[in-house]
Amino acid sequence: MLGDQALPLIRDVFEQPGLLRNLPVITKRVVAWGPGAKPVAGEHSAVVVSEEVLLAAIRPSHIPEADPVQDARWTIFAARPLPAQTVEHRFGSRQATAAPVTLKNTSDPGACHIESLDNGWLFLIPNAPRSGWLLAVGDAPEVLLRASRVITAEIANCGSSLGGFPAYSRIASPLCGPGWLACGTAAMAFDPICGDGTAHAIREAILASAVIRALANGGADDLLSHYEARLTAGFRRHLGLCRGFYQSGGTAPLWRSELDAIDRGIRWCDAKLSAGAGFRYRLRGFELEAV
Repeated sequence: MLGDQALPLIRDVFEQPGLLRNLPVITKRVVAWGPGAKPVAGEHSAVVVSEEVLLAAIRPSHIPEADPVQDARWTIFAARPLPAQTVEHRFGSRQATAAPVTLKNTSDPGACHIESLDNGWLFLIPNAPRSGWLLAVGDAPEVLLRASRVITAEIANCGSSLGGFPAYSRIASPLCGPGWLACGTAAMAFDPICGDGTAHAIREAILASAVIRALANGGADDLLSHYEARLTAGFRRHLGLCRGFYQSGGTAPLWRSELDAIDRGIRWCDAKLSAGAGFRYRLRGFELEAV
């Protein structure tokens, strides 16, 4: 889902005000969070889009080919492997799986549902009047659905899981060095519980390009320190948001262990930020200026 923070930002960056207009819209969010919590409905505003559709919409129709003779001055790591000196720090062990679902006729196609359970949490996202996707974190979808009071009532049939992936927050360190930067999932990965990964990735790309452009124009080496600090601060903010969810989601061992891991991540970020040089630049549009 792309919400009111991510979608306007993407439209502005790619200068496409009509981008992703004709897609399924989520207008309501139903949340049952915490032991024995009753579902609470609230207004929401987001569109449902696959990664393939999003990339196709923003990808330029023509990308100039790089000069094979000229050596690149910068390497951007958007995927692994990273430079040998980089270490990934993982704060948690929770895994997620996604499965296609058929919704009941009575299910609202404009409402997403979120529910916490003893052994994890479920997120139901409709993408058509009677179909959607179920994200299960902490245990298999079928196991969590058996314990569900809210989301199971919306589903007529749950298909087979399409593979698993880590749902815990993680960050690489260092994030940059002379002649290279890490960005995207190579730099850090967010827990899907917060829904802020896409917007952060766009802002991160803006900063990365601004840092490289400033260095190419004779900027000081502390631009790299600024990039590291900004990304670490963004990751720390994300962990703070996650903490609220995992503190209130449940009291079972999974919730306690993941909360401990998040707290460990917050302490790690605080130590990194206190030892660094801080923020010496700010973005003005797509350019960096000293503060």
